[in-house]
Amino acid sequence: MADSTPRIGLTMRVVEAPTYCEPRDAIAHDWSRFLKSALPDAPWLLVPNLGAEDAIRFCKKWKINRLIITGGEDIGVSELRDDTETGLLNWAGRASYPVLGICRGMQLMAARAGTSCRHVEGHVATHHLVTGETERKVNSYHSQALLECPTGFRVTARAGDGTIEAIRHTSLPWFGWMWHPEREDVPKLEDIHALQRVFL
Repeated sequence: MADSTPRIGLTMRVVEAPTYCEPRDAIAHDWSRFLKSALPDAPWLLVPNLGAEDAIRFCKKWKINRLIITGGEDIGVSELRDDTETGLLNWAGRASYPVLGICRGMQLMAARAGTSCRHVEGHVATHHLVTGETERKVNSYHSQALLECPTGFRVTARAGDGTIEAIRHTSLPWFGWMWHPEREDVPKLEDIHALQRVFL
C-alpha cells in the first residue's frame, strides 16, 4: 500500500552539450509550474539517470513514494535512461506506488509489459479530441503510438484515428497519458484533478 503523504520523484531526459560530449539530465521548467498548481503542498524531487540500482537507492533514501515518468527522447535513444526508468517501474510495482507515465513514460510502461510502438502521423505539435473514460481535447507531441493495449492495462482514451492516448493498470495505481499536462500555458483543471486522483 502506498504511503499516505506524497513524495514525488520526477525522471529526466538525457541531453548532450552542443559543443562537446557531456551527457546531462534535464527537465522542462513547465513541470514546476504544473505541480505548483496541482499539488502545491507535495514535495517533489528530480531523479537523476543513475541506472536502475542507484536510482532505486536514491529514491529510497529520499523516501519517494510517487513517480512521474516524464516525456522526452524515444525509448532506445538513451540506454541509461531506459535502464533507470525500467528499474524504477519495477521498484514502484513491488511497492504498489502510484505512477504517472507521460508520453514516453506511458510508452515505457507498455514496453515493460511487452508492447511495442509504431509510427503515427498527425500527432506532433497539435491538439485533438480523445474519447473513452476521458473525453476532452488534449495536446499532442508524439510520433510514436502503442501498437496495442499492454498486458495488465486497459485503455481509457483513444484519439479519433484509434490510437491509444491513455491507459490504466488493472491492479496497480498506474496511469499513462500521451498528452503533456505541463505544456499548457495555463494548467487545465481536468489535468490538475486527474493528477490529484492519481497521487492523493
